[in-house]
Amino acid sequence: MKNILIVEDNEIIVKGLKYLLEQEKFSVNVCLNMEDAMNLIGKEEIDLAILDITLPDGSGFSLCEYIKQYSDIPVIFLTAKDEEHDIVKGLDMGAEDYVVKPFKSKELVSRINNVLRRRNKGNNNITYRNIEINLDTKIVKVKNEEVEFTALEYKLLLLLFNNIGKVVTRDQILDKVWDVAGNFVNDNTLTVYIKRIRAKLGDENIIKTVKGIGYRIQEE
Repeated sequence: MKNILIVEDNEIIVKGLKYLLEQEKFSVNVCLNMEDAMNLIGKEEIDLAILDITLPDGSGFSLCEYIKQYSDIPVIFLTAKDEEHDIVKGLDMGAEDYVVKPFKSKELVSRINNVLRRRNKGNNNITYRNIEINLDTKIVKVKNEEVEFTALEYKLLLLLFNNIGKVVTRDQILDKVWDVAGNFVNDNTLTVYIKRIRAKLGDENIIKTVKGIGYRIQEE
């Protein structure tokens, strides 16, 4: 389920938007001001942010800059500001779309789905809860913070995350993974590496041990 962040101080609009998006099977987080939104980003997994420009404690433009600086969350402005220079400014700072109030419900949902489809199509990442693995750069982030993995740890991590929901047996892992010197990893060493990976992910329960068989990352 995709998680949408709404940053809007008009509670009537918030109520309508939340109902609309939940009917479309989105999960919804709501912030009524810029400060709450900034505190939420990085703590919750957000797939898309919908921002008003006029907020009680700042500007949606400033919030968009903050989001783009610290994350790759796509942004849609939803605002009464319909001046051309505002629209251009919003798009130039990296927003994926700009919708002017009043808006049509079906059109907004369509625009949200289009942004998410474009993002997924060009996304060469594996994302799970608060973990993101960039397959191009081999960078792993946990809660938006980069975490260093050794070459072998990364191979193990990738093998498990490419098989989310499936049991990867110890024999399969031992057959496919070797250390940087080209030596095959033995069973005891594998146990140690799994323990290290769990510690770096910050959650012992992400990688489940299937007793006597192997390991599994649960489907969300």
